[in-house]
Amino acid sequence: MPETAIMRETAAGLDARDPLAKYRERFYLPRTARGEESAYLVGHSLGLQPKTARAYLEQELKDWAELGVEAHFRAKYPWMPYHRFLTDSTARLVGAKPGEVVVMNSLTVNLHLMMVSFFRPTAQRHKIVVERGAFPSDQYAIKSQLRFHGLDPATGLIELTPRAGEATLRDEDIRATIDGLGETIALVLLGGVNYSTGQAFDLRGITKAGHAQGCVVAFDCAHAAGNLALKLHDWDVDFAVWCNYKYVNGGPGCVGACFVHERHAHAFDVPRFAGWWGHDEATRFRMGPDFQPMAGAEGWQVSNPAVLSMAALRASLEIFDQAGMEAIRQKSVALTGYLESQLEQHRGPRFTVITPREASRRGAMLSIRISENARRVVERLAEQGVHTDFREPNILRVTPAPLYNSFTDVARFVEQFLAALG
Repeated sequence: MPETAIMRETAAGLDARDPLAKYRERFYLPRTARGEESAYLVGHSLGLQPKTARAYLEQELKDWAELGVEAHFRAKYPWMPYHRFLTDSTARLVGAKPGEVVVMNSLTVNLHLMMVSFFRPTAQRHKIVVERGAFPSDQYAIKSQLRFHGLDPATGLIELTPRAGEATLRDEDIRATIDGLGETIALVLLGGVNYSTGQAFDLRGITKAGHAQGCVVAFDCAHAAGNLALKLHDWDVDFAVWCNYKYVNGGPGCVGACFVHERHAHAFDVPRFAGWWGHDEATRFRMGPDFQPMAGAEGWQVSNPAVLSMAALRASLEIFDQAGMEAIRQKSVALTGYLESQLEQHRGPRFTVITPREASRRGAMLSIRISENARRVVERLAEQGVHTDFREPNILRVTPAPLYNSFTDVARFVEQFLAALG
């Protein structure tokens, strides 16, 4: 039997035993020009649409049409407290208490709001630790915050850099930097998972190391929420922000979310950029001139809920609740492990997997460095109905998302990837 046939037969067997296989039917998968399902392996960039999302959106459009402003109180899901319909699911998604999370704004807006409150530089303690190669939006936000405080990013930014010849950071090097420079560090702010290499960081260990040095510790969980089994409360993280359109499948440009540890729930005296939806709800509509923040993460809200965006997100969060994040992560480890094992059989000079091999140090995504014609490889895959993405100069990112991807998708990718390499 040819090698590809064996691989597909093995994948079909794994799919038959997959307890989460039924969730694939809960999503729309893009189709090829021939009408066949694509192998959609880009969940790290935009998750697929839950089939229930349309009905959830249509419900809000119906209430808007029939009730107008009264839908804030009389809609099937009243708009006034709409963000709270997502609170419990969001808390379960990231390992938090309900009062520690709020769905609001976008990731970068939330990052700025958090840094206003938690980056409080002094003459001695004013540096921010990031990983070199963090997502550009994070770098822009962090550097702009440094400049806002009159600090030079060239001296105020500590960038964690892999050792020579290595693609990812070592845990011991991260801890050594924090231990060695801790007295000068105001904020440790890393991605939960690096968007380019796919490396998952030891959030618990980093938080412990940072707190031991008196630092605030926070994470951009854009590539971690819905991907890793997070325990933000138990790990004692100060704050975290994330978007909901990648692994969480909330739709393009979907509203983001924020975590603030309950230790800060009543920190009413910290600086914050206030808005009326963060005001004490008991007196909000008295329209008084003085801001009185709500307790917990809700106190950082600035505007009323983006109902249409949240409606689509509700559809996906219900699926996460039904499947369970632990089971999702278990399948993810198996699915990505299967992908790696198939690629390992063809290891050579044509490509290198730069994502860490240990399951605990990565999520669902593998980043593959291609020696030649990387962009053309991605284009050839797309021509065959296999969707991945490209990052300059030569990185192919491929993600088998466990809620809707199958082992057969992985086998199909490997087969077409090897053919595209030539």
